[in-house]
Amino acid sequence: MTRQERTGWLFTAPVLAIIALVFVLPTALALALSVTDYSIYALADWSNLHFVGLGNFTGLLSTPLFWRALGNTLLFAVLGVPMAIGTSLFVALLLNDATVRWKPLWRVLLFAPYVTSVVATAVVWRILFNQRFGLINRALAAVGIAPVDWLGDPHVSIPAILLFVTWKIFGYNMIVFTAALSAVPGELIEAARLDGAGRWGRFRHVTLPAIGPTLLLATVMSVAGFLQIFAEPYVMTLGGPAQSTTTVLYFMFDEGFKWWNLGQASAVAFVLFLMILAVTIVQTRIGRRHEWL
Repeated sequence: MTRQERTGWLFTAPVLAIIALVFVLPTALALALSVTDYSIYALADWSNLHFVGLGNFTGLLSTPLFWRALGNTLLFAVLGVPMAIGTSLFVALLLNDATVRWKPLWRVLLFAPYVTSVVATAVVWRILFNQRFGLINRALAAVGIAPVDWLGDPHVSIPAILLFVTWKIFGYNMIVFTAALSAVPGELIEAARLDGAGRWGRFRHVTLPAIGPTLLLATVMSVAGFLQIFAEPYVMTLGGPAQSTTTVLYFMFDEGFKWWNLGQASAVAFVLFLMILAVTIVQTRIGRRHEWL
């Protein structure tokens, strides 16, 4: 090993140690627990711990609530990712316009929800969504629309939570897209404008390819985030109504910390890990096909 290689390993060793500690080790422990019947009884006496192999995983296949939670989670991701990414990119494009004044102020104000407490803001939005005295229903009543039971109707509970989540997180991707847009060569945009390209044409053929890698990164992070959604439905609906907002992570939480079935909860966690890994691999291949990686 050369001196440069030893120096490289020396500088990367702390980072690799942290990755092993907070990612590799917990993943390995979760996999180990997922093949046991580890529960509150095993906490008291290790003789109650038994190896069950794939029993926890096959048990999930016959659990209707798990499939309901999986469907809800996929619905959150399918609807939420385009909402969050689209809103972030649209606002970033608006703030990137040369005619917009006080850009730093707008960026701070729009980024502020991202750094606020998710529990505190979820409580506020739960009040806003209240059917009787919520401001959203009062605004609807002002234009002649009947009140909506946003968090009590299974048909609108997911869209209501997604509205809150989009408001909460879009500021982060907005800042990322703003930085990417500032790096787009102005000469290319001006050349496209002189060639007769309109706003949509310039965006599609110049801006979008230039920010492709950033868009891919934001999409990967957003998909992983929506597949792990938990705090918002937990605070706003407790998984209801009629389990319409119960997610995989919420199901895992109940299994592990409500019923103390930690082996089953670890199996759920590992399934979620494989889901996120599979989706990330697919997104990475799409990015390489478009030469964004």
